Amino acid sequence: MELGLDVDDSRSPYTVLAVKGEVDVYTAPRLREKLVELVSQGKHQIVVDLEGVDFLDSTGLGVLVGGLKRLRSHDGDLTLVCTHQRIMKVFEITGLTKVFSIYGSVDDAVTQ
Repeated sequence: MELGLDVDDSRSPYTVLAVKGEVDVYTAPRLREKLVELVSQGKHQIVVDLEGVDFLDSTGLGVLVGGLKRLRSHDGDLTLVCTHQRIMKVFEITGLTKVFSIYGSVDDAVTQ
């Protein structure tokens, strides 16, 4: 399955990265590249919208954690939008719900 990555800069100072498809060992490098690209462009408040994600494995989690670390080193933050129970379960099992701020909608994430 193809990974979709759509960037929305209309919610300044936030950049919304909508992810669609499966985030796994094959597609995670593209997500990593996009996050690195956004940070290098000076985007330091990134909201990753996972509402279009059907599957997320440990490689994808690693990319998100790496993105969070990269942003925090620039005094930024990476927040997530996720309401799908099976994707949320991955964050709960790994304890990452304590690491990431996770919201029910992009609107909630950008008005935190």
